[in-house]
Amino acid sequence: MSHFYESDGARLAYADSGAGLPVVFLHPTPVDHAFWTPLIERLSGVRSIAPDLRGHGASELGTGLPVSGFTRVPDAPVLTMDRLATDVLALLDHLNLQRAVFIGCSIGGYVLLELWRRAPERMLGLGFLCSKPQADPEPACDKRAVTIAMAREGKKEELFDGMAKISTGVASQAARPEIVNELRARMTLTTEALVATQAGLATRPDSVPTAATIRVPLLAVAGGQDLAVAAGDLRALLTADGPRVDYTYLANAGHFAAYEQPDTVAELVRNWLRLFPIA
Repeated sequence: MSHFYESDGARLAYADSGAGLPVVFLHPTPVDHAFWTPLIERLSGVRSIAPDLRGHGASELGTGLPVSGFTRVPDAPVLTMDRLATDVLALLDHLNLQRAVFIGCSIGGYVLLELWRRAPERMLGLGFLCSKPQADPEPACDKRAVTIAMAREGKKEELFDGMAKISTGVASQAARPEIVNELRARMTLTTEALVATQAGLATRPDSVPTAATIRVPLLAVAGGQDLAVAAGDLRALLTADGPRVDYTYLANAGHFAAYEQPDTVAELVRNWLRLFPIA
């Protein structure tokens, strides 16, 4: 990672490789941009742009995050989807890119929905890998409050150990046990960044109405062993008004399907990207 730009006073990092159709990859939390490396290595004819989201990897969290947005933890800073979308738009401007294809996993997909609300004219297509348009239900908000409490009690490393295990499917862990340690090594958030991200996830808006307005080609990939995003939730994206929706259910994949099954997901992405002219 050797490229940096500024957004709202924070120094943010990104990787930029290849040439061709510009594709912006937004990683899940709490890992960094390297989550996409196995997938990107299997794509050709693509300019792959993979930022570290604010507070992740080599990107600063910055200052001035709002507080009081998460009522269960009213003193928590909140890294909103709006702030993350602002960062992505700043990156496009930094790179002088007017339009691109976007692919997001988990929180990355939530940011895509915010981007669609704010700047649909800059989006050639949207790929959602193990992401969903629904807001957090009450039990999930309760769980995020517990996560914040544990992080503040000095149990961040314990939390990351658990996240690395539950984010990958049992089939992937059985086939390649080292996958958990590989992903765990990419979890480097500070306690403050972990708290802010969890609060931001808990307070993200319901984007089901937004999903129905998507008017560009859409890719949706669900994991049958995903403990965070149910396939039924992701299928709400199929109501989009776009010209084409490609949906795939990977029975033996977990929440980090793109990392678990890079060959399979790369083939799905390659086929979908054929819909777009090289910009």
